[in-house]
This record gives sequence, C-alpha cells and structure tokens, in this order.
Amino acid sequence: MEEKKTVLVTGASRGIGKEVALKYADNGYDVIINYVSDKTDVKALEDEFKQKGADCLILKADVSKQEEVQLLVDKAIEKFGKIDVLVNNAGITKDNLLMRMTEEEFDKVIEINLKGTYLVTKAVTKYMMKKRKGSIINLSSVVGVAGNAGQCNYSASKAGIIGFTKSIAKELASRNIRSNAIAPGFIETDMTAVLQDNVKENIYNQIPLKRMGTAKEVANLAYFLGSDESSYITGQVINIDGGMVM
Repeated sequence: MEEKKTVLVTGASRGIGKEVALKYADNGYDVIINYVSDKTDVKALEDEFKQKGADCLILKADVSKQEEVQLLVDKAIEKFGKIDVLVNNAGITKDNLLMRMTEEEFDKVIEINLKGTYLVTKAVTKYMMKKRKGSIINLSSVVGVAGNAGQCNYSASKAGIIGFTKSIAKELASRNIRSNAIAPGFIETDMTAVLQDNVKENIYNQIPLKRMGTAKEVANLAYFLGSDESSYITGQVINIDGGMVM
C-alpha cells in the first residue's frame, strides 16, 4: 500500500487556500491547515476535512514570525513525520496609491506575502531535502507579472515571490524538489461577490474568457503542480486568469 502523502497549506481557513486543502484531501492527502484569524471556526473546519477521510492538523501561526513558523512546522512533522507538498497561500492586501501609502501598509504586505513565503519554505525544505523529494507551490498574482495601480506593495510582494520561486527551483532541483508559482487573475471570492454589476462588467471586458475564475479552478492547478503528474515542471509561473495577461 502506498504511503499517504501530506500537504501544508498556509492561509487555508477560507477562500483559495481552503479549496486547495480540500482538493488535496479529496485525493487522499493528510492536510496541515494554517490560519491566523481568531474568528476562524476551527471545529467546523476540522469536521469538514474529517468527513472527507483526511487526517488534518489545524494550527494557528503568523507566517511573518519565524518562531511561530518553526512551531507550526515542528508540530506538523511531529504528527505526520514529513511534508510532501507545501502551498504558500497566506497573503494580505493593503491597497493605496503610492502617494497615500503608509510605510506600515507597505511593510505589512511584504512581511506576510513575501517574507512569510520565505520563512515557511525555509522551515519545510529542510525535511524535503532529507527525503530528496518535494513540491513547493507559491501563490503569486497576475499583478506580480503586470503590475496594478494602487497595489505597488502587493505587486512588489507577488513579483518577489516569482523571483523567489525561480531561484529556489534552481537551488533545490538536485534534491528532486520542485518549485512553481501560480498567478491568479480575477477569482470569485467574498470580496468580488459584493461588487456592483457595472464594476463586474468592466472586469469581464478585460478577460478574453469573459468571466472570473473560481477558487476550485485554482485548486485544481495547485493540486496538479503538487502531484507526480507534473514531475518535469519546475521554476515556472502559470497564469490562471482567463487570458487577461498574455
């Protein structure tokens, strides 16, 4: 019988991160779910994954803090003994025009999105190197590729993730560890659900496929990149944006 695999997904209590974790659970993985908000209903989350037959570990940690990240990874290794796939999904936005953006708004986004990706990857990679196998998937964004007015902090963090992804792909390939980035465009979320029709219409006009993507579509790509189906893919940035950025 094949040994069960384990995935760690950061920022996985809702949205894209949760869909990614559910996709792996559906495919027989044990799941480590990281969250940060005190409002998270941990019991409901645990029940949802147990119904899928997945053994899950739900841990609170701020990914921008090294001590909390180390504790998160230590507890995951203590329970499962390994982490086969890492999905760095945790991220925030603090949008503002450059002239109005505070230093705190800039720093916080870089700390969570970019530094957080670095800290979690560094902590997990140590164990992947011992097993000489692993897959790292980092959530970037099309704004990290093309930029966006009012999001210089977010765009910088997501562009940084692309450079980080490619660099570690080169460093870790000799240990059979792959590293790829996903760059979503407009994805249906709680935030986009409240947009007015005319705003949505404007968005659709920017997208050749004339619709937003779904969190499940992003999760499908994240699962593919973590699986052996993508065993010869590393150092890549895959846009999932309906053709918005080509």
